[in-house]
Amino acid sequence: MKTTHNFNAGPCVLPKEALKAGIEALQDFNNTGMSVIEISHRSKDWEAVMNECRSLWKELLHIPDNYEVLFLGGGASLQFCMVPMNLLNNKAVYLETGVWAKKALKEAKAFGEVVTAASSAESTYNHIPKGYAVPSDADYFHITTNNTIYGTEIHTDMDCPVPLVADMSSDIMSRPVDVSKYALIYGGAQKNVGPAGVTFVIIRKDIPGKVSRPIPSMLNYQTHIEGESMFNTPPVFPIYIMTQTLKWLRNLGGLEAIQRINREKADLLYGEIDRNPLFRGTAAKEDRSLMNVCFVMSPGRESLESEFMDFAKSRGMVGIKGHRSVGGFRASIYNACPKESVQALVTCMQDFEKTHK
Repeated sequence: MKTTHNFNAGPCVLPKEALKAGIEALQDFNNTGMSVIEISHRSKDWEAVMNECRSLWKELLHIPDNYEVLFLGGGASLQFCMVPMNLLNNKAVYLETGVWAKKALKEAKAFGEVVTAASSAESTYNHIPKGYAVPSDADYFHITTNNTIYGTEIHTDMDCPVPLVADMSSDIMSRPVDVSKYALIYGGAQKNVGPAGVTFVIIRKDIPGKVSRPIPSMLNYQTHIEGESMFNTPPVFPIYIMTQTLKWLRNLGGLEAIQRINREKADLLYGEIDRNPLFRGTAAKEDRSLMNVCFVMSPGRESLESEFMDFAKSRGMVGIKGHRSVGGFRASIYNACPKESVQALVTCMQDFEKTHK
């Protein structure tokens, strides 16, 4: 098989154990003689998968009993409107740290007053704003914890005077999280916890039911809490792969173990970016993402960008082209990205340097 180092930003690399289990389940799920995408979602075999997946979320993140874990469709983009539809009565506050945070903010404006606590847009989102205040009369404060396009990340769980809502699409399960500090956490699975097609929502049970507007059943969090994520047919195969991915993570040692591994990978790659005279990082060092490492050619070396891209591709690097809105390079080193792939990219950068001394 061809050697490929997958740095795609999403859908992204998944554990081989999860892929193997998925292939087997597609052929014969749980000795039923049917594929996992053929069985009834009301069957006991499928209910067992849902229960196991929910249990793994609660175990790995130490989710308190007064929270529910939901598995929905529509991606994080649908949550951009579901959050304000369910939570925004008078005023919401958003921290604008990138494209996805900006899109979430835009959707919220359709439901009420929205205030921007702070923004790093003027510096091309190269840092996380500091020193802002969150109004105490807000219905909630929304943050995007990791910014895939610009490579910045909020590394700690903040204290907040109002209900805290977080889009954790691209860094969930990459580190321990104090869930009790959040009213709601959501995200698309296709970065760290599974394939595209399923959205996770961790919601405190007292959060829904406080707005005066009517909410369509499918967009009402309470509907899915009461229906245990099976009000309608759930995305069965993505949930199955998610379950296998979380089992892999548990067997690895859980979130403390994967955090150590992620730091090692990030330190290795950022160390080379800082050392190599051909490259420079684009995010403020204190806010650098452990998931998405963004970098460009050094000043005066910009003409080498396409040459390095071709050089990297010849070495088996896939998905390192930066987002079209910013250019340069981006290596997404999510949980399942092996350290060997990061080392291969570092070696590639070093070898490219030797040819341009």
